[in-house]
Amino acid sequence: MYKAVLCDLDGTLLDSNHFHAEAWQRTFENFDFQVTFEDMVKQIGKGGDQVIATVVPEDRVKDLEEDLKNFRKDLFHREYMDRIVPFSDAKNLLKRMRQEGLRISVASSTNKEDLHAFLMLLRIHALVEEHTTADDAARTKPEPDIFQAALKKLGIESEDAVALGDTPWDVEAANKAGVKTIALTCGGWTEQQLKDAGAIAVYRDPADLLRHFDDSPLAG
Repeated sequence: MYKAVLCDLDGTLLDSNHFHAEAWQRTFENFDFQVTFEDMVKQIGKGGDQVIATVVPEDRVKDLEEDLKNFRKDLFHREYMDRIVPFSDAKNLLKRMRQEGLRISVASSTNKEDLHAFLMLLRIHALVEEHTTADDAARTKPEPDIFQAALKKLGIESEDAVALGDTPWDVEAANKAGVKTIALTCGGWTEQQLKDAGAIAVYRDPADLLRHFDDSPLAG
């Protein structure tokens, strides 16, 4: 049985991916880069630097990256932050994990300010033992740094942890860290896409995983 779960936040515990996608779309359009909402949805789960690299020509990234990130951050906080809600049973799922003796680490690429706000929204401070933010990783998802940092903070080996995420980028990052992933489709990806990325099990959302907890990899 696993000793710990490394939980993503956006699209996994929080219904937020579409807000992030729209904020990025509007940000790029403000800088005269035309992208579709659908294209941005498929980038969510990556770190902001990785998203920017898919749209902005390489020779312009250095000059524009900071301005793009700042514009998106201000826009997101101003127009989207207050609209985010937890998925049904997200907190109850984490409670069940703790009841089964699993340690919980939030493994997110968000910044510390947003992480605190999200933990408050979910009301899971007492359930989370450790957490990682962008400050803990030199590279963002789909690179493995976030999950490697989470493992280090928990003091466990990769085979003793399982990740919970919602995008192929979560699965890829976890795989590179030697961690298997349980995936949820509530972030916008299909079951087949997540399985193709390497997820060992796929559920619809936190409530679905909670209903099937006893038959899931979390139950050993």
